[in-house]
Amino acid sequence: MIQKITLFVGLFISTILTAQTVQSPAEFLGYEIGTQFSRHSDIVRYFEHVAQNSDLVTYQEYGKTNERRPLTYAVVTSEANHSNLENIRKANLAQIGLNNSASGTADKAIVWLSYNVHGNEASSSEATMVTLYELITKKQAWLDNTVVIIDPCINPDGRDRYANWFNQVASTPYDPSQVAAEHNEPWPGGRPNHYLFDLNRDWAWASQVETRQRLKIYNKWMPHVHVDFHEQGINEPYYFAPAAEPYHEVISDWQRDFQDQIGKNHAKYFDQEGWLFFTKERFDLLYPSYGDTYPTFMGSIGMTYEQAGHGRAGLGINTDEGYELTLKDRVAHHHTTGLSTVEISSKNAGKLNSNFASYFKNGNFKYKSYVLSGNEDNMNELAKMLDRHEIHYSFARNGKASGYHYGTNGQGSMSYDLAMVVSTNQPKGKMVKVLFEPDAKLSTPLTYDITAWSLPHAYGLDAVASSSLVSGSSTSPFTNVASVSNTSAAAYVSAWDSMQDAQFLAALLKAGIKVRFTEKPLVNNGQSFDRGSLIMTKSDNRTNANFGETVSRLAKEHNREVMATNTTYSTSGPDFGSPEIKLVNPPKIALLKGDGTSSLSYGATWYYFEQTLQYPVTSVEAENIGNANLEQFDIIVMPSGWYGGTLNGGAMDKVKDFVRGGGKVIAISSALNAFAGKDGFSLQRNTNKSDTDENDTKENLTPYAERENQSVENFITGSIFKTKVDPTHPLAFGYGDTYYSLKLGSSSYGYLKNGFNVVYMDDEVTNVSGFAGDKAKSNLPKSLIFGEERMGRGSIIYMADDPLFRAFWHGGKLFMANAVFFTNNNKFRI
Repeated sequence: MIQKITLFVGLFISTILTAQTVQSPAEFLGYEIGTQFSRHSDIVRYFEHVAQNSDLVTYQEYGKTNERRPLTYAVVTSEANHSNLENIRKANLAQIGLNNSASGTADKAIVWLSYNVHGNEASSSEATMVTLYELITKKQAWLDNTVVIIDPCINPDGRDRYANWFNQVASTPYDPSQVAAEHNEPWPGGRPNHYLFDLNRDWAWASQVETRQRLKIYNKWMPHVHVDFHEQGINEPYYFAPAAEPYHEVISDWQRDFQDQIGKNHAKYFDQEGWLFFTKERFDLLYPSYGDTYPTFMGSIGMTYEQAGHGRAGLGINTDEGYELTLKDRVAHHHTTGLSTVEISSKNAGKLNSNFASYFKNGNFKYKSYVLSGNEDNMNELAKMLDRHEIHYSFARNGKASGYHYGTNGQGSMSYDLAMVVSTNQPKGKMVKVLFEPDAKLSTPLTYDITAWSLPHAYGLDAVASSSLVSGSSTSPFTNVASVSNTSAAAYVSAWDSMQDAQFLAALLKAGIKVRFTEKPLVNNGQSFDRGSLIMTKSDNRTNANFGETVSRLAKEHNREVMATNTTYSTSGPDFGSPEIKLVNPPKIALLKGDGTSSLSYGATWYYFEQTLQYPVTSVEAENIGNANLEQFDIIVMPSGWYGGTLNGGAMDKVKDFVRGGGKVIAISSALNAFAGKDGFSLQRNTNKSDTDENDTKENLTPYAERENQSVENFITGSIFKTKVDPTHPLAFGYGDTYYSLKLGSSSYGYLKNGFNVVYMDDEVTNVSGFAGDKAKSNLPKSLIFGEERMGRGSIIYMADDPLFRAFWHGGKLFMANAVFFTNNNKFRI
């Protein structure tokens, strides 16, 4: 009894001392949380203050954003746990086979709370400060067996874009009217990061710096519970787990059950306060790149919490249901679910550990190995992606794999000289299955995002899923090429079949090297080169005293194998002075942005040019295209968007004149609607014949409750289709006769009557992965994927499917480089 009293007194004194030295958020910031939007720097300063004054918190930076804001995380746990933190971390990894040097038993719950992945869903970063303060001042007992990791702001650039805008335009006092300026963000809004990517769709693809740096910390800890805090429309109260169907089949019964337990714990507190909520609707667990699904497929209890508000809500807004939703309300709700999550995790620390360990016991998969072959650059890019997730792979040579063949969409075999082998026989085997499986199993097609993402298709690789374990070597086959020794050759030739080749071309052009490409195969100096191969001649660069040295240096930097030849005479195919060997003029590119364009499509295209291709573009407001001097550009890139209000009347005439004069327009996805059916263009939308036929005969008697389920027959929810390619056209240089395209919707366009149908579907439509409704598929025969229409001396290039979508469809990116540098190069012909 004396020991219990002493322990209680000790805890009481510790709590009092902590409360005296650590200021509350309101005391530190000088305003009550929920009455203003804190800038990211304010949040960082508060976390630093707490860490400096509490032995329960450590706080550190794990990286920086594109705009140089710090990415940070705090570890919150008891003093005893802090003194043993590294052993706790290693013991957790050891129980799932990811660490062999741990001592001790894994018995602590590890909970990770992620806030503000969408910058304008800004209440959560406000709530994180209140949650941190209460954990260390009132909820210390939970921390004895629980380690809480808090990332207070995943997307600082987006948050500050929103907070700074709101703080500039908001009325004092705030105006709750929905039409007030403070409730209507300008384009692009605060949701995305610097490059306008949705970071909540980037966990698996890891294209963005925020994701790549966060994954390093996530993989060090591998939490048992992960919460991603969000906001939704102003009229939806609050959503928390359990999630909606479909659940991916790798999700365990325990993961399903504990979501339900967490939801009931939250409901208890919400019911006490009279707060409305909903569960089991809208937010499913299928697409692997969310902040709930990625942790789930890594063994965690991954969840999304959605508070009413979003970028419209401001400090307070009148909802359609007649009440005012305030920032204080939103903070209170997120604060409550955050604490409730830690509470129930602490109560179930033992079960969380044992079931977490069980999740990583893999052995009952249909496919034991995924064997991939093909372009080595693409294989290398896939290896880099897997490295970010610490997924193991090996390489095999001169073999044959049998099983499900991705190229034939059925059983078959694949012979290979070099193959990458990714096995499910590893701790992260379930994530391997999710990322590589041919087709994800769906309990319902009503899902929140795309339903297909199979990495062999995404990276343009041939593959077999084998039921056998295929052995390989961990030694990487990717080596550095030898330097070009002959720096005084007559010419240099380099192959063209990957984005690395496109990056090499961009570097050469920026360095002032004149480059040609061949439109026909050739043989020179005993080596064969296919269409698109790059040729740098001494003749073209005779005024450049460092020509050979520059080519050699850039080839080494980009790890490109370059053949030096002392003759421009080809033993087969065109000589280097042939009209079939065209000069690449460094194009000046305008990229449209702003109102009318999709911010996500613009961002992906901007990122492609700046970070992937590394070639300059000029961003131009779409609404100014009618007044801009287009003659200063060679190419106009139109991201997906709605250009009806932009390309009308004189503006469309100006674009036509630009193309007729030798310019190029590259239209992506819904941007094609600006030209479809318009005077002077042969592009036409396909009409759904099955819809038309049925409307003539079928009465509309579908019951109300069945309308949503019936509507899926018109949907294509991010599915992969096998398409045909004309590899002789410059738009397709570097490709074979087949391309697997990710189709994001049911829009379809017919063949170009006056142009080149370069990538297309014929009468046979092959949906290899993902859901596509029957009516939607009936619209796809004889449809265009990528094509070129000539107009005067110039061209319009149509990309009905977006090859740059979320920067993860690696196999399609070379099409864009071809469109920029090669397609209709007559303007630059010597």
